[in-house]
Amino acid sequence: MKRLITIAIVVLLCFILQSTVFQVLALANVVPNLLLIVTVAVGYMRGRTEGIFVGFVSGLLVDMVYGDIIGICAFIYMLVGFLNGYCKKIYYRDEITVPIILVCISDFSYNFLYYVFRFLLRGRLDLFYYIRRIMLPELVYTALVAIFLYKALHSINGWLEQSEVEEV
Repeated sequence: MKRLITIAIVVLLCFILQSTVFQVLALANVVPNLLLIVTVAVGYMRGRTEGIFVGFVSGLLVDMVYGDIIGICAFIYMLVGFLNGYCKKIYYRDEITVPIILVCISDFSYNFLYYVFRFLLRGRLDLFYYIRRIMLPELVYTALVAIFLYKALHSINGWLEQSEVEEV
């Protein structure tokens, strides 16, 4: 129960930061995708099931506030959480390179799928403009923020695992 409440608070806090503080700190008119970082981190550290759950909640939150079609972001975030859950088998406590690479791959995949579902299917075919103006700046900004946020999420996960061991 402690894990569920903690993850809910982290998701809500990251959503609020992404929607307010980082809107002011936008670089090249993009903000880092904090909810994607949380989804990748939970999937990587805890596995597919929790990755799907956090991805669905994060995506649904984004869809309800920003989207005109409910479900696109929820589906993409769920897919990201699920696929990163497969990497739990290579999870090392002190390794930060693998999660940052996973965040970069996931951010690029998220933005590409978002482009396909939102723009390509409506006939907007300027993919290279979208890559140059949106995808690459967001990828770099998200990767830089992920270095710090992942360390915090890793510490929270360690604290939760320690408290779960003590309860048993």
